[in-house]
Amino acid sequence: MDIGIVGVGAITVICYVVAEICKATAIDNKWLPVICGVAGGALGVAAMYIMPDYPAQDYITAVAVGIVSGLAATGVDQIGKQLGGK
Repeated sequence: MDIGIVGVGAITVICYVVAEICKATAIDNKWLPVICGVAGGALGVAAMYIMPDYPAQDYITAVAVGIVSGLAATGVDQIGKQLGGK
C-alpha cells in the first residue's frame, strides 16, 4: 500500500476527530468546514516533512492536499447524516 494515500486518509481522520471535538464546545457548527480546512492544510504541510512518500513536494500542493483532505472529513460526516436519515 502506498504510504502517501494512507497519509491523506490519516489527515481526513484527524480532521474528523477535530470536528467532533469542536462540536462538543460552544463553537457554532457553521465554522466546522473552515476549521477542518485549516487543520487539514496545516497537517498537509507537516506531513510533507514527516512522510517521505507524501503526494506533495512543495508547500502549495501540500496545503491543497491537506485542505481537500480536511474538507473530506466534513463530507464524510454529511454522508453519514444523509444516509442515516438525520
